[in-house]
Amino acid sequence: MQYDPIKRSLGKVFNQTPALRKLFYRLLDWLLLRSWHIRKELRQLKREGMSQPAVLDAGSGFGQYTYRMSSMFPNANIVAADIKPEQVEDCNRFFEQIDRADRVKFQYADLTQYVESDKFDLVLSIDVMEHIEEDTLVFKNLCQSMKKGGVLLISTPSDQGGSDAHHDHDHEESGVHGFVDEHVRDGYNMEDITNKLKTAGFSRVEARYSYGAPGKISWKLSMKYPILLLGVSKLFFILLPFYYLLVFPFSLILNFFDVKNSHSTGTGLIVKAYK
Repeated sequence: MQYDPIKRSLGKVFNQTPALRKLFYRLLDWLLLRSWHIRKELRQLKREGMSQPAVLDAGSGFGQYTYRMSSMFPNANIVAADIKPEQVEDCNRFFEQIDRADRVKFQYADLTQYVESDKFDLVLSIDVMEHIEEDTLVFKNLCQSMKKGGVLLISTPSDQGGSDAHHDHDHEESGVHGFVDEHVRDGYNMEDITNKLKTAGFSRVEARYSYGAPGKISWKLSMKYPILLLGVSKLFFILLPFYYLLVFPFSLILNFFDVKNSHSTGTGLIVKAYK
C-alpha cells in the first residue's frame, strides 16, 4: 500500500482554507493513536519545566505536530524539516496564514545530512525513522544538533508487527503484500534502537511499547481498513464520514485505554533519548 497518493487526495480536500486545515489536524489528533502518546509525552515535558524550547520537527510531513507544539509552547522557536519541497512550501503558506510564521519555519532538509550544532532543546521524530535506511547516521546528526540536556522524542513501529509488512520472499511465496510499502524496515527491536541511540551519543534512553491490544484494534478500525478501501476506490471518500460516525466512538475509547495502560508488547514504540 502506497500512502502518498492518499495523502495528496486528503491534502486537496483539507488545504482549501486554514479552517479546514485546522479541522484536519484535530481529526488526526483524535484518530491517530500515536498522536495521543506524543501529546502525553509533550505534556509531561512541559510539567517538567520545558516552556519555551528551541524545537526541531525532524520529518514534519503535513505539519500536524509542528502545529501542536506551536500551540502548546507559544514562545517556542520551531524549525520543521522535511525532504518533500511541496510539503515545505504548503506548510509555510499555512503558518503564514495563521500568523505563526514569525516563530515557525519549514525548510527542506535531508536528515542524513542535516546538522545544526547545539541548537535544539527538543527534537521530534514521529514515524520517520522506519523510512530511513541510514538511521544510525541520522541519530548522530540529531544528537549533535541538540543542546546538552535536550530530549529526542521518537514514535516508530516496533518489530512486533508495527509496519504490518512482509519480507520480499513472503511477497513471492504468498502473493500478499505489506500494508506499508514505504518502510525500509519492519520495525525496531527495543534493545536495538536503545543501543543505536547510545552509540550516537545519547546518555540515557527510555523506551516503552505503544499500540498494545486496544491500540491494535483501534488502528485497524480507524486507519487500516479505511485506507485499504480508499486504495481500491476513491468513491469510498463519499462513505467515509458515515463509516467514522460508527467507528469513531469505539476508537476513542480504545485509544484512551492504550495510552493509560502499560504494555508488555506492542506494535509501536515511544522512545525518549536524552543528550
